[in-house]
Amino acid sequence: MPIDLDRVGGLLLGALPEVVLTGWAMLLLLDAAWRHREPAAQRRAGILALAGIALAAAATIWLWAAGARTVGLATSLAVDPFRFAVDLIVLLAAALAVLLSMDYLEREAIRIPEYYVLILFAAVGMMLLAGGEDLFVIFLGLELMSVSVYVLSGIDRRSPVGGEAALKYFLLGAFASAFLLYGIALVYGATGTTKLGMIAAQIGPLHLATHPMLLAGLGLLLIGFAFKVAAVPFHMWTPDVYDGAPTPVTGFMSTAVKAAAFAALLRVLLEGFVGVHAVWEQVIWWLAAVTMVVGNLIALAQRSVKRMLAYSSIAHAGYLLTALVPGSTAGAAAFLFYLLFYTLMTVGAFAILAVKGRAGERDVLIDDLAGLAESNPWLAFAMTVCMLSLLGFPGTAGFIGKWYILVSATGGGYGVLAVILVLTSVVSAGYYLPVVMAMYMKPRSHDLAHAGVLASRLAGATLVVMVAALLVFGLWPNAALAAARAGSHAFLPAGIPTIAAPVPVAN
Repeated sequence: MPIDLDRVGGLLLGALPEVVLTGWAMLLLLDAAWRHREPAAQRRAGILALAGIALAAAATIWLWAAGARTVGLATSLAVDPFRFAVDLIVLLAAALAVLLSMDYLEREAIRIPEYYVLILFAAVGMMLLAGGEDLFVIFLGLELMSVSVYVLSGIDRRSPVGGEAALKYFLLGAFASAFLLYGIALVYGATGTTKLGMIAAQIGPLHLATHPMLLAGLGLLLIGFAFKVAAVPFHMWTPDVYDGAPTPVTGFMSTAVKAAAFAALLRVLLEGFVGVHAVWEQVIWWLAAVTMVVGNLIALAQRSVKRMLAYSSIAHAGYLLTALVPGSTAGAAAFLFYLLFYTLMTVGAFAILAVKGRAGERDVLIDDLAGLAESNPWLAFAMTVCMLSLLGFPGTAGFIGKWYILVSATGGGYGVLAVILVLTSVVSAGYYLPVVMAMYMKPRSHDLAHAGVLASRLAGATLVVMVAALLVFGLWPNAALAAARAGSHAFLPAGIPTIAAPVPVAN
């Protein structure tokens, strides 16, 4: 189905998922403002948010199934399988956040129906970020996502720790946005355009591969994106923000925000700067290596489950960066596959933590999980599957994802980076397995240690689906692998003719 983005009707059709979700979020905002004092207002807002997410997902699937593609050069928004795949991952993370928040907000007495509106607006920003074909569209998506998540991280106004987390995230995020915007300005100064296809087309004919302004702009772009994906050394905000935010928000940030930022970075590098791959591959290589090493080593020293998962998310950012280094469609496919199941296993772990803890779950230590298998074997089993999948244990989807990343790295000639990934994954056993050991091999500290630890029907059903997916696709991953490969086809040379055949420059 060809779509002409230069026509208003074509642009609305190409951006149909974003248009649907934005319109729904606006209506939900009106509903929340009109009826926010009613006792059932918050739960109704959550149900309506799920309906909006479902409509946006249906629009995305319809465009993908219909073979939607742009006529000519995509100038503002990509219409390709990669964008659709990332959109579905973002919408999945948003739906899981809504499902896990409904009982959590009632338990913690956070009565703010606009909470769900912010999740929808953040998802719209993430979808624009993942599908932007123009650096300014990417920037607008980034800011819409960031502002929404800043507010979500401090949504519990009674919590001083949550307020501190929101302030830290806002200040450091503003600096990162400034780096990104300045990088866009320098890239525009060097190439005369902010459109990714035209940037790639200009690098060869204008001999910009070694141009200082272009390289400086690319460097600033990488700094901005490195902050958003929590790559070392731009990760310092992550533990405090994840620790202070409500746990469902933490799960949403650690998955959806990372997914959108990584997708935008991959698109920028593979479409706009593929001509200088030899330059940015070294930067991404070192970022990946240092992030994997530092994230895993610091996670070893954590006793708080929430902070351990925060540093674990930093380590996984290194794994995803490893998929980006080769600059290949195999790396893009590995990225999509791993991102999908990283979302499930991370949100699952935070969901179980939310069931166990209270008041932000900051005080839940690994030793506090001792004996959980005896009093609540289902929750212990679910947490075990999530931990083993994060570790990359055979039989789980996490193992297949890491294997796929290793294949893309070794196939691209990055054997040393693949070795670092394997060794750091072994190190991660030092903080994932103690959680399992505490639940199964240590007695409860007292008879009432896990009193009241019971998942609601909604949270329990959500956990069942996530755990089943991690196990089923760990044994039969072919369908997910095929979908990931289909998503990566957006970066085949035939799909981006402006890179293969640069436009001539007039004298």
